[in-house]
Amino acid sequence: MDTSSNTPSNFIRAIIDEDLATGKHREIVTRFPPEPNGYLHIGHAKSICLNFGLAKDYEGTCHLRFDDTNPEKEEIEYINSIIEDVHWLGFDWGEHLYYASDYFEQLYGFAVELIKQGKAYVCDLSAEEIREYRGTLTKPGKNSPYRDRSVEENLDLFARMRAGEFEEGSRVLRAKIDMTSPNVVMRDPALYRIRKVEHHRTGDEWCIYPMYDFTHCLSDAIEGITHSICTLEFENNRPLYEWILDQVYPEPHPQQIEFARLNLSYTMMSKRKLLDLVNRGIVQGWDDPRMPTISGLRRRGYTPASIRDFAERIGVAKANSIVDVALLEHCVREDLNKTAPRTMAVLRPLKVVIENYPEGQVEELEAANNPQDPDAGTRKIPFAREIYIEQEDFMEDPPKKFFRLAPGREVRLRFAYFITCTDVIKDEDGNIIEIRATYDPETKGGSAPDGRKVKATLHWVAAEQSLPAEVRLYDHLFTKEDPNEGDVEENLNPNSLETLTEARVELNLATVEPGDRFQFERQGYFCVDQDSTKDKLVFNRTVALRDTWAKVQNQ
Repeated sequence: MDTSSNTPSNFIRAIIDEDLATGKHREIVTRFPPEPNGYLHIGHAKSICLNFGLAKDYEGTCHLRFDDTNPEKEEIEYINSIIEDVHWLGFDWGEHLYYASDYFEQLYGFAVELIKQGKAYVCDLSAEEIREYRGTLTKPGKNSPYRDRSVEENLDLFARMRAGEFEEGSRVLRAKIDMTSPNVVMRDPALYRIRKVEHHRTGDEWCIYPMYDFTHCLSDAIEGITHSICTLEFENNRPLYEWILDQVYPEPHPQQIEFARLNLSYTMMSKRKLLDLVNRGIVQGWDDPRMPTISGLRRRGYTPASIRDFAERIGVAKANSIVDVALLEHCVREDLNKTAPRTMAVLRPLKVVIENYPEGQVEELEAANNPQDPDAGTRKIPFAREIYIEQEDFMEDPPKKFFRLAPGREVRLRFAYFITCTDVIKDEDGNIIEIRATYDPETKGGSAPDGRKVKATLHWVAAEQSLPAEVRLYDHLFTKEDPNEGDVEENLNPNSLETLTEARVELNLATVEPGDRFQFERQGYFCVDQDSTKDKLVFNRTVALRDTWAKVQNQ
């Protein structure tokens, strides 16, 4: 099947194309196999888009499988969040939802088969002793003193492990491969360990659990996976993947293919480290909008389309690299520019009283909801004698290149009129609390009949005919491009969140729902937070308008 017209080719597609052309496979079956020990992040999104995307393009199937073999760290909460995240990204597995725990009995049988072949044994060494016996990259390992146990003894001991006779850590089942192998992974790796922990699906039925390397390849094979696509850190494990299948599972076998994982600048991608941020209260949970989790990105206002676009743009590579987070931000800007309704919001209000505007009068001005989408229609914006503008849009003593409002200066109000500052009102401490101005009624809509020009256009809202809102301005959580280097605390950005409690927004936002996205004109893109209520609107800044990625690309 030729998919070149849809998606750029890459080395994985080249492998699949050849497999289909030679008849090795008639149908492509992929899988996304997360361990339910945390929330998914943007790195997982790349894998999700890759595996489900390949299945779609080749008219195959992609499975969602939970590799749930480590009950100490796995929770139903994580399973539910993963299901929600994958669906939200726009993918569906249909009836193909699986759990590695579905195969526990089969996996036990495969382990027994290895023992019967003389290729697995029960080892009594402690974890520390096993590490010591394994050797190093430059020094070969040495055999366990328990390596030559008879098949009968190993079968007996393994059965007793399953029965719960032994303490945790006292015994493991190991593969019998080669303790002198240059690949340390192949030096008699552990296949089963004793864990007397209740499992979220199997309860206390099991007290021994298979290791990831043993489980993963066999789960792939059982499900008929054709291409097992994983990240580069599993490249050294591929010989073990293939060895296990060669011993106990008939052909055809799944093919493991490795690609570079996503590393994003100013972003931490380790689930363990992200969990630490949550547990220490550095962030407000897995879905904190500063987190790179899919739930955090969703809460911040990112769209599924923008993340899919990002995954496609970064492509699939064989070498690790760091992707600039500016590209991710560019993708969401591009999408929201096309889809997000426009509105005006004043984040740090400064009152302006238009002295020659009739008291008590309110008129409605018309504005386009989205200039990029004519079908989005228009909205009515109330205009009155008292309005709010941004504090930063006024300076009493402006520098030379400041073109916004200042004493005696005329500016344009978006969709409204030209106004001129006539006076500045201050409090006892000398702080500016109010601007007095006049307007030119002949300039309605933003142009002057006499052709005079102004150098600045300001956004605004009517003072009484607007709504109060809380606005949360998010920035990168870390100041260092690679926050994995050095102390986490030292790399934290102290300005990653600024909360503004006095913001004002247009009346048309009275009926918004959590998840609704808007462009606040001149400000950026914003999303209604889940904390928002009809009595207290809360908006999260998704991204500012300034597009550093586009600027770089155009140089």
